[in-house]
Amino acid sequence: MEAAIVINRGKADRASVEEALRTAGIGGEVELVAGDRIEERVRSHVEGGARLIIVGGGDGSVGAAASALAGSDATLGILPLGTLNHFARDLGIPADLGKAAALIAKGRERAVDVAQVNGRTFVNNSAIGLYPLMVVDRENQQHRLGRSKRLAMLVASFRTLAKFHDDRLTLTSNEGRSSVDTPLLFVGNNEYRVAMPGAGSREALDDGHLCVLVMRKKGVPGFLAATARALIGLAREDDMVRIDDVERLRVDSSRASLTVSIDGETCRMKPPLDYRIRKGALRVRVAAPKEATRRSGSKL
Repeated sequence: MEAAIVINRGKADRASVEEALRTAGIGGEVELVAGDRIEERVRSHVEGGARLIIVGGGDGSVGAAASALAGSDATLGILPLGTLNHFARDLGIPADLGKAAALIAKGRERAVDVAQVNGRTFVNNSAIGLYPLMVVDRENQQHRLGRSKRLAMLVASFRTLAKFHDDRLTLTSNEGRSSVDTPLLFVGNNEYRVAMPGAGSREALDDGHLCVLVMRKKGVPGFLAATARALIGLAREDDMVRIDDVERLRVDSSRASLTVSIDGETCRMKPPLDYRIRKGALRVRVAAPKEATRRSGSKL
């Protein structure tokens, strides 16, 4: 099996990737590139006619690759090399490098959904409000102070809550148009669980809908209490509003720009924000049915 192979240079070394792929019977030159060049390199391979493109990195790297691959005939193979690897996890792709390579070689192709906001593709989720502000603070700490991702996020959470505020947003979807004051708008690629067990995971990536969650207006104590209730599976109806069966969502604001998180990274975008689902737009290698059944059966 031959493939184009693009690896985020900050996530793995060439030798370990080459060894894992060689053992799995996959050939091809391993390219180590900066994270901000992954989309460019993957797009080049798509335009060059590559049928299988393997990408190694975290969710940001996979999202960048999906931007170039969505809607094409090429298939994505994922080597999960990031910290959390949400997309790979929800697809049942093992975190172990050798096992992930073997899955690419022996697995099957599956069409899954991706989502977009103002033309920018994401594979997991996007958010407006408190979470993107926390991410901005976290990234600043990592760059300036060299703190770990987890420690920086903990500090950022406390600092952001100290400057707590709600955003006034106007939402337009299949349920009509409404204005809300909210500390957090969450838009996911397919439905997310919001309570334990399994908080933050998805059962499907091909249901063809956005997961739209709007936290009701709360002060800091109310926000913390709502978050705690969600984590232990005791969420109340007045904590979060879920808008069902959404394929497109328009978000308007009086602000000149909004801080938006996209798969854990942040950017500034001018409203209105146009979210939409692209059904079955991404081809990806996943476990063959027999292997998937065996893994799920072992958890019972």
